[in-house]
Amino acid sequence: MASYYFDHAASAPRRDEVAAAMEPWQHGVVGNPSGSHRAAREARRAVEEARDEVAQFVGAQAGEVIFTGGGTESCQLAIAGVANFHRRHHATTSIVVSRVEHHAVLDAAAMAARDFPSVTVRYVDVDGDGVVDLDSLRGAVGADTAIVSVMAANNETGVRQPLDGVSAVARGAVDGGTVVHTDAVAAAPWLYLPTVTASVDMVSICAHKLGGPVNAGALVVRGSVPFDALVPGGGQEQGHRGGTVDVAAAVGLAAAVRATARELEAVNDRVDELQVRLINALSLLPGCAVTGVAALRVAGTVHVTCAGLASDELLFLLDRAGVYASAAASCSSGASQSSHVLEAMGIEADRARGSIRFSMGAETTAADVDALIGILARIVHQLR
Repeated sequence: MASYYFDHAASAPRRDEVAAAMEPWQHGVVGNPSGSHRAAREARRAVEEARDEVAQFVGAQAGEVIFTGGGTESCQLAIAGVANFHRRHHATTSIVVSRVEHHAVLDAAAMAARDFPSVTVRYVDVDGDGVVDLDSLRGAVGADTAIVSVMAANNETGVRQPLDGVSAVARGAVDGGTVVHTDAVAAAPWLYLPTVTASVDMVSICAHKLGGPVNAGALVVRGSVPFDALVPGGGQEQGHRGGTVDVAAAVGLAAAVRATARELEAVNDRVDELQVRLINALSLLPGCAVTGVAALRVAGTVHVTCAGLASDELLFLLDRAGVYASAAASCSSGASQSSHVLEAMGIEADRARGSIRFSMGAETTAADVDALIGILARIVHQLR
């Protein structure tokens, strides 16, 4: 039976060139980049060349790149690191996040508020398409705000956020400005980050959404943002993240961003046409509606809700037909749980219960999309 992979937003297929780049660093002697002998120097050279690649991809200086164990750790380091530093120098600390952030951000903020009485979390509302309300943001930011975090593109719906506006509001509301962070994990496969994230201070990315390895990511910190290390010890990554750097992971991330940057324009042009094709077809299915259709979105994601149906039954039948998709966040694929993103958008529970995300990538074809359309149409008809 043929299979059709529409879950790139959860994890993109590993690129051959990524595997080839990592291969020399996955067996035999792999020196510790902090050492001084030849094997260590070779490892350090590979790590620093990878750092250069990642910096160029995001639009930063090499010294501003901190390698992490993935996007979740990158977001945790940004949110908790900035908040911890701020609370040690201020009577009160607030963390401002949108209601549609990935749980990597939401849970990091909630944990800081749970552990320290002087820390609070303020949530920013979104409109019906999932776009941040700048007036709500203006009301949330205050003199004690340590960091504002708004994602570049939503991992469930693909809806993009107005980062330039977010940065302008956040900095204008606080004397001397405040730190602005963006989770760019879902945006990185589709958007030119040097432009899209130019106005923010901290940027989180990860490798496996780009065809790279899991447990590989980076936090880019532009300028002199004060923040605490969450894993001290050893002085690695300029003292911001202790522990021996995984050479293979860094090299794999670099290979993934290099390939993504090279193909970005061509892949966007082709997949954008496929997105329109898929949206037009899904909009005709009885009781189904495409989410955030009026908003600016990344090309690869089409999120749909089907009133009166359930995500788990849709996913089960799709899987039996060879279609791999997901419901809710990528880290909860297949899970029967409500989506905080759809709730924040005001989508009624009956419709949100039947939500499915189809996410495409560089290798998705028109034949794949046509097969998906036919399969989903039969499934919806069968269930109704």
